[in-house]
Amino acid sequence: MFRRRSNSHQGQGDELQNSDSKVNELRAAMGPLTGRSLEYCSDACLRRYLEARSWNLDKAKKMLEESLKWRSTFKPEEIRWEDVAGEGETGKVYRANFHDRQGRSVLILRPAFQNTASLDNQMRHLVYLIENAILNLPEGEEQMSWLIDFTGWSLVSVPIKSARETVNILQNHYPERLAIAFLYNPPRIFEAFWKVVKYFLDAKTFQKVKFVYPKNKDSVELMRTFFDEENLPSEFGGTAMLSYDHEEFSRLMTLDDEKAANLRGGDQRTGKIQSKLHSGAEYKKRVHTEWPAPQHIPFKFLLHLDRDAAADVYRSS
Repeated sequence: MFRRRSNSHQGQGDELQNSDSKVNELRAAMGPLTGRSLEYCSDACLRRYLEARSWNLDKAKKMLEESLKWRSTFKPEEIRWEDVAGEGETGKVYRANFHDRQGRSVLILRPAFQNTASLDNQMRHLVYLIENAILNLPEGEEQMSWLIDFTGWSLVSVPIKSARETVNILQNHYPERLAIAFLYNPPRIFEAFWKVVKYFLDAKTFQKVKFVYPKNKDSVELMRTFFDEENLPSEFGGTAMLSYDHEEFSRLMTLDDEKAANLRGGDQRTGKIQSKLHSGAEYKKRVHTEWPAPQHIPFKFLLHLDRDAAADVYRSS
């Protein structure tokens, strides 16, 4: 008995040592990195890319190089809630106020609530929320869960191009970040859509996509192994009430933007805002130029004013 346990522990140790060795090999193969690329390429990050490519060094290196190139142009770490808040007005995608049983962040997607036409802006909104979900993961956890609500869904809700780009970003630039994606009660017409979309998924991502139907006990039970029923919204078969409050969510995202900036050692944009907007007079000048309607004023800017100055700005806009 003790010998088998020892061998088991030795095997785990060897496996860990081998993975660390692969991480070091990948880091050496990538060559010198600087700036945000260096910050992004932690050991955990390199391990995710290796895992996504079945520990094939060359394939992982190619995948990581493509991600670094994408990040240098897309600049996900520079997106702020104020940049994408308009996309989020209907709550088509948002981070839930609960976690799954493993403590992972949960993104709720409601494709029928699509409210814009720009694919680029839609993807910036999605990427912002993926980054936000990662920001709010507990220590030691690297993955998130997705819940997709098909209430009101139709073939015009999500174009094939949008679905393909979503898959591309998730599996190629956020490898091993998805733990599970539950597609809850999709209509029969979704089958035709899925026949196309599933070909965009690699084998690892495909295995993480699960369909749940209220009348299928096995699929419901699988979902409940990931979520407490009292946390799960009624739209997903739970007992909680789902209510998206855009104003409250905007407030939370603004605070998270500040948290993200602090973790990165300061944010140039936030610093500029704070240095310029100390008085209501200066702020009003900018408000009148950039935000003609008071409901469009980003929460981030109001937070940097005292109560009276913010109220004065809002009244005069």
